[in-house]
Amino acid sequence: MKTNSLAAWLVAVRPYSLGNAVILVLVGSALAWTDGSFHALPALLCLLFALLMQCTANLVNDLWDFLKGADQPDRLGPDRAFAKGYITPGAMKAGIAAFTLASAAAGIGILVWALRHGMLAWGGWELIAAGAACILFAYFYTAGPWPLAYHGLGDVAVILFFGLVPVSFTYYVQTGNWSWEVAAAALACGLVIDTMLMINNFRDREEDARCHKRTIVVLLGAKFGSWSYFALGATAVLLTLTLLTTGRTWAALLPLLYLAGHTATWRKLVRIDHGDELNVCLGETARNIMTFGALLTIGILLG
Repeated sequence: MKTNSLAAWLVAVRPYSLGNAVILVLVGSALAWTDGSFHALPALLCLLFALLMQCTANLVNDLWDFLKGADQPDRLGPDRAFAKGYITPGAMKAGIAAFTLASAAAGIGILVWALRHGMLAWGGWELIAAGAACILFAYFYTAGPWPLAYHGLGDVAVILFFGLVPVSFTYYVQTGNWSWEVAAAALACGLVIDTMLMINNFRDREEDARCHKRTIVVLLGAKFGSWSYFALGATAVLLTLTLLTTGRTWAALLPLLYLAGHTATWRKLVRIDHGDELNVCLGETARNIMTFGALLTIGILLG
């Protein structure tokens, strides 16, 4: 592969993971739609911000996992662009800066729109704080002197920044409000998306232990990791069932269909247990996440 080529950057930003950002904005916007306050422009800006932040986090992760020794030539997962030498150090750092600035620009666009339409209860400081927290998370997830992913906090960070924050704020900037059902949907999304991190950590547990990356699976063991994978998806479905209390019947029941695929992938994970064959489960997990997001979005729109 040609160094610093478009193909190299496509490997680096990990297109297979970008669907996560899409479903979060879809769920938040669907909730806004059914509450009579959907606005296309801020929804698109939220989507752009989410996609750019996902790319930023992926690039930082690509660079710093290699620098910390987590991405070795014998890694079991998909290729990492920097570890493979597809992207030079200077280009990677410039790419991270460019994606960060683009994310900030999208965030400013959201802020300006929301201020002009009187959607913000605290004068915009809440959006500034949320945006800054997203950028800090993108960096300190794997970079810095105390990276979250290396100290057993990766799952907490993913649930927060790939669930609660994006869904809640996508809804908030369009409606100026927030509710417990938005929180339930957001948390459910975060739990489902964390299954992707869990399968990665389950697969890489031996490599992570060697380089002192103390993930939950490294700290508590493979059996805990496999059961946690199942529990994350099951708990997400239980959370959506709480939407029955607000009359969102389809939103509560359609995600139950996700459990079939999730359970099948979990059983395969347990059977394979270790090795690069677990990448099959990674692909299925990505598919299951998209299925959950689609079912929840459709369910919300149906009522």
